[in-house]
Amino acid sequence: MTLHFDQTTHQGDTSTSATWDPPPATSPEAGEPKQPFLRRLWRGRPEDPRWVRPAFLAALLVIGALYTWNLTASGYANSFYSAAVQAGSQSWKAFFFGSLDAADAITVDKPPASLWPMALSVRLLGLNSFAILFPQVLMAVATAAVLYAAVRRRFTAAAGFITMAVLALTPVAALMFRFNNPDAALALLMATAVYCTLRALEKAQTKWLVWAGVAIGFAFLVKTLQAFLILPVLALVYVVLAPTGLGRRIGQVLLAGLAMVVAGGWWVAIVELWPASSRPYIGGSQNNSFLELTFGYNGLGRINGNETGSVGGGGGNSGGNWGETGWDRMFSASIGGQISWLIPAALILLVAALWMTRKARRTDTARAAFLLWGGSLLITVVIFSFMQGIFHEYYTVALAPYIAPLVGMGAAVLWEERGRVWASLTLAGAMTATAAWGYVLLNRSSDYYPWLKWVVLVGGLVAALGLVFVSRLGRRLTMGVVGLSCVAALAGPAAYTLTTLNEGHTGSIVTAGPAVAGGRGGPGGGMRGGPDGGGFPGGQNQQGQQGQQGQQNGQTGQNGQLGRPPTGGFPGGGQNQQGQQNQQGGRTDGGGGGMGGLLNGASVSAEAKKLLEADADQYTWAAAAIGAQNAASYQLSTGEPVMAVGGFNGTDPSPTPAQFKQYVAAGEIHYFIASGAGGGGMGGGSNGTSSQITSWVEANFKKVTVGSATFYDLTQKASD
Repeated sequence: MTLHFDQTTHQGDTSTSATWDPPPATSPEAGEPKQPFLRRLWRGRPEDPRWVRPAFLAALLVIGALYTWNLTASGYANSFYSAAVQAGSQSWKAFFFGSLDAADAITVDKPPASLWPMALSVRLLGLNSFAILFPQVLMAVATAAVLYAAVRRRFTAAAGFITMAVLALTPVAALMFRFNNPDAALALLMATAVYCTLRALEKAQTKWLVWAGVAIGFAFLVKTLQAFLILPVLALVYVVLAPTGLGRRIGQVLLAGLAMVVAGGWWVAIVELWPASSRPYIGGSQNNSFLELTFGYNGLGRINGNETGSVGGGGGNSGGNWGETGWDRMFSASIGGQISWLIPAALILLVAALWMTRKARRTDTARAAFLLWGGSLLITVVIFSFMQGIFHEYYTVALAPYIAPLVGMGAAVLWEERGRVWASLTLAGAMTATAAWGYVLLNRSSDYYPWLKWVVLVGGLVAALGLVFVSRLGRRLTMGVVGLSCVAALAGPAAYTLTTLNEGHTGSIVTAGPAVAGGRGGPGGGMRGGPDGGGFPGGQNQQGQQGQQGQQNGQTGQNGQLGRPPTGGFPGGGQNQQGQQNQQGGRTDGGGGGMGGLLNGASVSAEAKKLLEADADQYTWAAAAIGAQNAASYQLSTGEPVMAVGGFNGTDPSPTPAQFKQYVAAGEIHYFIASGAGGGGMGGGSNGTSSQITSWVEANFKKVTVGSATFYDLTQKASD
């Protein structure tokens, strides 16, 4: 890949430009027979060295194997989504709407697209941890493949492999591509949208831009308006840089927008037109409207903090319960170790690449690639940094597919120009920034392999010095500098990643890596910990920081006890279907404090499970509970529908007290699970719907105590 000047004409656009030679296109010559699919799959580009495609396939296998290792340690992970997956595996109607239970009382507070692959997996493999989480691993492999394909079309194979390594060794990626929240599917679809836009930019191909719109549309069905964050970047870069006339460019973008609306809007239209009386209530909304949910709680509310029904939003620069806002939010104690390891290098390399292509022709695809990935990174970082509504550390996985290509492409193009002083100095500067920032991040957890921060800092500085003079070194020394650079840059995030893989993660708020000074695991205390024992980085027993091991200390419901379940046999193996018993060894993020039941759930005893299963087939719902996590725990344990009164937070006005009384009078609900049986959400205050229902039940029905858990039998009056 060499820098050169050429004369290029694109429909009246004639300019002298400096650009890179792209890898040649891979299309068969006229009359040449097309190679069989399996041969093309194994061989790859005809002009590539024979080792490249096998190495690519091996890299995908390594990522898949690495992310599958210890997968079932997380049990049901976020039981909120696992309950919806279970419901979708039992009922196609629940599958379509994303209902929390198979009887369709209320939906999750997101569209259902991310649940569909997991529900299909559970239909195939049965309800277990592996069946729920393995689709996320496949999304990690698919994302790595998409990023490699995007980078490889314009840059070297080395750039593609660096991109894959950076993605796989990003701590928050290792967390969320093994977890059942919607963010893994969103990251895959965002990467796919950028890839399709890059393909469209090569020859102004409408079909590829339409596919980009389809990807964004499906991403909307994963996490609503977050899918639109990068839309301005995709549209602007295409309109400015595509190799065709301006009118056609605008028309193509509008057509892609139409495809996006169709791909994301069909489900919304069906839900909004479906009679509300015969579908589940839209969780997270206050008026049973998906559009209200989209533009309120999941939309502008995330930006300005005005989230009706939320457990707490922003408040100016403080960010409320969700951390301080500001330009340095991505580098804060709570978030920095999740994602920011290579952000400084990515930004330095982005600026350098744009400088290199400043005189390139308008349609130069190398510059377009940097603008697309770099613009997507910057716009997402800015919004994440200043949004005052709900924000969790794991949201930053959305940045991983943008950071990885910038590092891979930037390192590759500057390496090709290493004979130029400015290029070698820029590489050295990026390495220095990475080493220094890695030291800072590692120093935030002083007890976490204290020697590692010095390896990163000293190794990185030595590598940076070598990069300054790399063009004068012999082959062996050059390879040594390259190897040392890779080790110093990736050692920190790799250690955090391995620690993450070595632990189970459960609950609503999860984080990657070890506990850090000044970090948080969410409102109410944020319990962070790891499994007992050693293993490759991770087994440091940072369990809950204060030894809060729930049942072991007689604190049932304190942290929800959502940790590492017993494993063995076939992955997931149906072992411990509740996935939440005897789990003091696992990691419980975001629990503790007053929100344990809201954010995590309950420990379901064998006696309580037996109680709810008795005659369950005679009722629409075996039980009802305030808050979705609490209901989900009992539903996953028994396999029977459990109504989540008030949705996730217990603040949704569904069912109303009148509706709940009708359900009870009709004999549709057997038990009411009291808050003492695992925590009961927020309840909407003393006058809220959930609180009114609770008060009515406690005043009118017979209390049943099973161990430390309290239930009310809704078929027996208190006076009976």
